[in-house]
This record gives sequence, C-alpha cells and structure tokens, in this order.
Amino acid sequence: MESTTIAPATENQSSTSQPTLVRGLSLLDSVLLLVSGIIGSSIFLTAKDIAGPLPQPMLFLLVWVIGGVVSLFGCVAFAELGSMFPESGGQYIYLREAYGDVVAFLYGWMLFTVANGGTIAALSVASAAYTGQVFPIVSQQHIVFSMASVTVTRAHLLGLLLIAILTYVNVVGLRWGALLQNVSTLTKFLAMSAFVVLGLAVGKGDWSHFHTQTGLTMGLPPRQLISAMGVALIAVFWAYDGWVYITWVSGEVKEPRRNVPRAMVLGILAVGVIYLAMNVTYVYALPLKEIAAHETIAHATAAALFSPGAAIWLSLMIAVSCFSAAATCTLSGARVCLAMAKDGVFFKRMAVIHPRWRTPAFGLIGQGLWAGALTLSGRYDQLYTYVIYGMVLSYTLTVIGLFVLRWKRPEIPRPYRCTGYPWLPGIYVLMGTAWTLNTIFTRPKEAMAGTLIVLIGVPGYLYWKHSSRRPVVE
Repeated sequence: MESTTIAPATENQSSTSQPTLVRGLSLLDSVLLLVSGIIGSSIFLTAKDIAGPLPQPMLFLLVWVIGGVVSLFGCVAFAELGSMFPESGGQYIYLREAYGDVVAFLYGWMLFTVANGGTIAALSVASAAYTGQVFPIVSQQHIVFSMASVTVTRAHLLGLLLIAILTYVNVVGLRWGALLQNVSTLTKFLAMSAFVVLGLAVGKGDWSHFHTQTGLTMGLPPRQLISAMGVALIAVFWAYDGWVYITWVSGEVKEPRRNVPRAMVLGILAVGVIYLAMNVTYVYALPLKEIAAHETIAHATAAALFSPGAAIWLSLMIAVSCFSAAATCTLSGARVCLAMAKDGVFFKRMAVIHPRWRTPAFGLIGQGLWAGALTLSGRYDQLYTYVIYGMVLSYTLTVIGLFVLRWKRPEIPRPYRCTGYPWLPGIYVLMGTAWTLNTIFTRPKEAMAGTLIVLIGVPGYLYWKHSSRRPVVE
C-alpha cells in the first residue's frame, strides 16, 4: 500500500498563515477511496431488479458492462474538470464555476441534508444489521425504544456507534481516516475475491445457467428490449453511484491534476471488473429465474454454492463492505461542507481547519451528528429515494458544465482533456437526461418531494449569503 505521508496542501505556506488541509492521499489511496465509495451494499442486492426485466444471461451481464461504460463517459468529463479545479469540494466547485452560487449551493444542501447524511446512516445501520445476522445480540429484532413511528433497535445503536467511530477517526487526521478506509476496503476485496474464486472453482454451480435458449433478444421487439434495458439500468446506475467522491477530496490528493483523473478512470474500470465477476458467480450458482426471486442474492448464492451455513458468514463480508463505503462517505462528504462554508453559504464554523489535525473537524462532527439524527428517525432510505433523481440530474448538469466551461473559461489549464470530447460526454448527457425525465414521469410524487427538499435550502442560502459577504479565509 502506498504511504499516506502528509504533505502541505499549498506551496509556500508561511508560518503565520491559517492551517490548511494536507495533500496526503496517494494514487492508490484515491483509487481505493473511489472503489470503496461505489461498492457498498447494492452489488449484493440489485440482481433481482435486473434479472426481472432481463431474464436472459447474456443481457443480464451485458447491462453491467453498459452501466460501467456509461459511468466511464461521465468520469472522463469529471476528470477534465478535476484537472482544472484541484480543490476540495469537487463537484460543488464545478457547478459553481459553470452556473454560479445558487445551483452549487442547492447541490451541496442536497448532499448534506439527505444524500451524505442518509448514505452514512443507511450504510452504518446496514453494517450493523448484517453483523446481527452472525451475532444476534445486535439483531434488528431486539427493540430498545419505540414511540409513535420511531423504532430504535440494537442495530440502530450499533450503527450510531459506527458513525461515532468513523467521525472520530477522520477528525483526528487524514492519515488515520485513509488508513481505516484502505484496511476496510482491502478486507472487502479479499472477501469478495475468495467468494468468486472459491465459488467458481469448488462451488456447486452449473455452467448451463449461461446458455442462451432463444437468441440474444429472446425474440423481444426492439422497443420492448430497450424498455427492459432502461428499467435494468436504473438498478445498475444505482450500483455504480459514488465515483464522484474522489472529486470532493481533490484538495488532499497528491498531484491532483494528474492523480484525480487517473483515479477516476482506474477506479471505474476496477469496479466494472468486480461487478462482472460477482454477477458471473451469481449466474453460475442460480438460473436467472431464481435470481429474480431473491432479494438477498448473495446469501442465496452462498447457500447454493457452499452451504446454508456459509450464507450466514457471508453477512460479515457485506457488513465490512457497508462499513467501508460509510468510511469513504464520511471522509469525503465533509469536504463539500468545507467548500460551501468557505464561500460563505453554510455554517461558518465548518470552514475552520483544525490547527493540530488539519482536518475539517467541525464539518465532520456536524455531518456525523446529522447522520445520527437520521439514523434515529429511520427515514434515511425514504429521503434518499426522494433525491436520487436530483443526484443523477446533478451529474448531468456537471457534464453539461464541461461544455459551458470550454466556452466560458478556455484559459484555465487542462492537464487532462476529456477523452472522446464532445461525443462521449454528449452520450452521457443524453442518457442522464432521459433517465431523469423517466424518473420524474414514472415517480412524480418522489420527484416532487425531492424538489421540495432541495428548495427548502433557498432561505438558508439567502441568510448565509446576506450574513457573510465574503468567503471565510483559511
């Protein structure tokens, strides 16, 4: 593993200047951060949603390849933006430069209130719940407190403890936060590799599950096939979500103009290989009709390949995977709050860098407290469902921002220029727009609720903008 030795984030820092973030993330750290942020619990759960509309082995696997390729189209656009603005805050900075403060603030508000806080809460509780499958003492069946619509179980309490640990470790230094992320990520990789290798080598599967009976399209008319692929891609894009995390910590990456673009491309390629290997293992273990019938496909696969007992211990692998993803979200999410506060459109205290630990300590603590509140509320999954279309919309707007900034700011150095420009980012924009519109039309209530959550931030923006006329200086 490459060292996470701390180096100054800015050159020529004087002894009298305010404390700054440190550039302590190597290329390996950055790749692991991106991969860990993407691979949480979805790869263990989404196969049912894909096998349903696509009951054909080759199409089932092909849609994962398509999802990775489309995500890569978005990554190469973000990579150019990352080489232009190597600052903490990432996508928030890109939106600000392309569209102005308001759009950037609403994106950051959505992240803090729902996306990041909800993700940390959901992953921490999921990690605790899967741990409870092996150690019943922390099972969700044990209710500690219940009142009205709020129910707190031992799994929720363990989730709160995990949030506290993740927050503390990241507060006391980037090196410790990166170390925790790397160790948990590599542990997850080893467990998944063992699952795939042992499953294919000695598991009780059947290669006949890959056989195509009636051709690639199963006789489906093109329109119906496209519709089925579109439905399946919803789950696939969800599984690939998280590659933006590395942009949020650009201000702490060594040689960011070079390493952020490289980490994004290498990370997506690594995730694509891992996802394809896991899904090949699922198909080897079970025919697609059975895959479509199981909510927890990883458990069903382990039971089919090995034994029912192995499915229980697989829960630990999923628990580690969720914990690793929560660690990544904790480390990176607070950097967006930092960028917003420095622009004077968020709590001023969150712009402060701790003089000893050189981390956005107050941003991390605020993020942890809010994630804990969402954990106790039990509403984090529902809230995230409301804003998922807004997240995809933000990615689409950012890629459009690449075109805007090519015209608006041609003088900015671009050490990396988007591969396949304008075609590859153009394809991503078309697909992202179609996906967003489809979500709005098919789930209007959720889209409306998500829009209202975002717009609630407008009074806050006006207040912060009025009370802080200039950015807070580090």
